[in-house]
Amino acid sequence: MTNSSTSTSQDVQPVDVDAKKRELHGWQYWIVAALALSASVFHLYTAVFGLRSAMYQRSIHWLFMGGLMFLLYPVSKNRPKNRIDWWDWVFAGLLIAGCLNIILNWEVITMREGAPITSDIYWGTIMILLVLEGTRRAMGLPLPIMATIALAYAFLGPYFPGILSHGGFALDEIAPFQYLRTDGIFGVPLGVSASFIFLFVLFGAVLSVSGAGQFFIDLSIALTGKSRGGPAKAAVVASALMGTVSGSSVANTVTTGAFTIPLMKTAGYRSEFAGAIVAAASTGGQVMPPVMGAAAFIMAQFLGISYWDIVIAAAIPAALYFFSIWAMVHFRAGKRGIRAMTDEEVPKIGPVLREGWHLLIPIITLVLFLATGYSAVKAVFWSIVCLVGASWLGDEKYRMTPKRVLNSLIDGAIGAVDVAAACACSGIVIGVIGITGVGLAFSSFVMSLSHGILPLALVLTMIGSIILGMGVPTTAQYIITSTLAAPALAQMGVPMMSAHLFCLYFGVLADVTPPVALATYAAAGIARSNAIKTGFTALVVAVAGFIVPYMFVYNSYLLFQGSLIKIVLGCATAFLGIIGLAAGVQGFFVTHLALWGRAALLSVPLLLIHPSLISNCLAVGIIALMFVIQKRRAAQVVSPVLEENPEQ
Repeated sequence: MTNSSTSTSQDVQPVDVDAKKRELHGWQYWIVAALALSASVFHLYTAVFGLRSAMYQRSIHWLFMGGLMFLLYPVSKNRPKNRIDWWDWVFAGLLIAGCLNIILNWEVITMREGAPITSDIYWGTIMILLVLEGTRRAMGLPLPIMATIALAYAFLGPYFPGILSHGGFALDEIAPFQYLRTDGIFGVPLGVSASFIFLFVLFGAVLSVSGAGQFFIDLSIALTGKSRGGPAKAAVVASALMGTVSGSSVANTVTTGAFTIPLMKTAGYRSEFAGAIVAAASTGGQVMPPVMGAAAFIMAQFLGISYWDIVIAAAIPAALYFFSIWAMVHFRAGKRGIRAMTDEEVPKIGPVLREGWHLLIPIITLVLFLATGYSAVKAVFWSIVCLVGASWLGDEKYRMTPKRVLNSLIDGAIGAVDVAAACACSGIVIGVIGITGVGLAFSSFVMSLSHGILPLALVLTMIGSIILGMGVPTTAQYIITSTLAAPALAQMGVPMMSAHLFCLYFGVLADVTPPVALATYAAAGIARSNAIKTGFTALVVAVAGFIVPYMFVYNSYLLFQGSLIKIVLGCATAFLGIIGLAAGVQGFFVTHLALWGRAALLSVPLLLIHPSLISNCLAVGIIALMFVIQKRRAAQVVSPVLEENPEQ
């Protein structure tokens, strides 16, 4: 149910990221809108006057999100989307009643000191089933299947072999545990959704309604359009800017790609490459400070540190990732002879900033509040207030009128439903891990399988994170892999921050890893390209994302840990490694590269994964030598410009 849509060019048909949702009208729309508006008002109220206690805050949050989940998502794609089926009213009512049971009777429940009664078992069973079914509708089958397997493991523990075996738990133990504990359905993931994530999604919705998306695109083109490969560089910058306020790779892809993909195709890029650039850059939004993805808030809770610490640690790796895509575009443009945009095609930076400069104020405000010690909840609340006020400083089309504010409050609550569903369902898995102790067993398993060899353990964790990320949302993937694998990496001497970011990065990269690569499917729909070819092209474009995590595991300076001199030197060599990687992949540096030259440059980032004085000097020497050789060759021979049909 949406009343706003992304503006697109007439020749572009973007993928509808809300295709599963109902499009409601009349009284049914107003009921859903009222529920969504109430959710936004509640979260804004608690942001100002303080969060409720854990179970109250999470139960009220899930009451709104779970109710909306069944009212917005039909049981199957074959059901009519213009009305709500009677059974969905029943499901929504049951979920709301289950949450109200906790809200109204929590003091009585706590007085029992964990001793469940019959109604607790019934309500717990009902809530588990509702979470599984609602998540299936909103997120698809993989995450509910994983949660079901986890529950089966809890019941059938005695039948599992070796270290996976446990005593087993009956329904009258599992159901109340999942329902009435803060390490089940209402655990840390849903708690973070109830406190941080909802407000940041709301912030993104207000920005979207205010026209920030088009402003970011115009600003990106104004900054990069006249350089070599300008349209593709604009896509990278626009995705990075959108990533500062949105943690959804698919939403970023649709928003920025609707305009930048046609520009890239017109400039001479193939459809697959144009879609791949947008998909890879948009995926990086989930690791782009200050907002990053929902998983970053959960990471702060898991590590017991402030969200600002996560933002600082993630800054250099995110910069390396986006710089790598920028470099890919730059060298690709040189190789294919892609022209820069003309003066007529590039908007002037002055008029763009004069028209939309005020849209930068709330983002700057958010960073300043986080940097000065405010909680993420307070920071994002005042950023929303600042955005509404600042909108009146700009052009009339950007002004947040009461109607637009109302629409953004409704859209924000609806946009938070998917993440809340993933968090609730992930809570089931986390609850099983906690009650069975399988987390310790898994850590022992990783240690045993890798024989205590860190590189092998990292590769195993990478493979597991990518496979898991293909099937479940990034937030759920991070929750599960960090719970299982991060402790094992920590036992091998990896700092916990590095271990958690390592798990997050490879879960994020699942969005550009075929065969399940959601961001590339969205981009391919806009580019009208083959989805599989676009997926593999995006995988190549985003290849730095597979190297950067290994870099910051072995080089903590890339997480802003250590002396300033070492951080600067570590960053300098890392960026050199990214240049070598991009040039080697694209086969172009100053001019076209021979096979041996590509191999030499591709070795540079590998030399810098585990930095030492010798490897650093060797890497710098290779870059410098190749640059000199290429410059001489470019001076002696005019490199041919390859002609290419954009549609081939």
